Amino acid sequence: MDKLDGVPLSSLQQQLDAVESAKAAKRVMVAIAYKDGVSVSVLSERYGVPESTLYYWLDRIAEEPLAEAVEDDDRPGRPSELDAEQREALFDALADSPAAYGFDASSWTAQLVREFVEREFDVSYSLGHVRRLIRDSDASL
Repeated sequence: MDKLDGVPLSSLQQQLDAVESAKAAKRVMVAIAYKDGVSVSVLSERYGVPESTLYYWLDRIAEEPLAEAVEDDDRPGRPSELDAEQREALFDALADSPAAYGFDASSWTAQLVREFVEREFDVSYSLGHVRRLIRDSDASL
């Protein structure tokens, strides 16, 4: 249990109350269980997380400020090909019928949305990415 010797259990419990994401809560719960003597192999089985990942989490918790250690690092990724205004225009369009935009259909499909984005914004997306955009639009409506 020496991995977290320098991390008081009370700090972990306070951090558990402070976290906002489910991922961070899971990481803190793993650390608390580890401090309570639960082995990494049992935690791996219990939480469905590879042992190597659990060791990585525990190392971060031992070495970094606790509030930062339990959160994901920033992963900026590639910039979106649609700017915020274009995304908003797409989401507005998805709230309407495709017929309002010249399509012979009563509801949007991933293929129709893909064609719309190519026609209106001159941007080509894979169907998988179009499906993510559709999910994002549902969340914003």
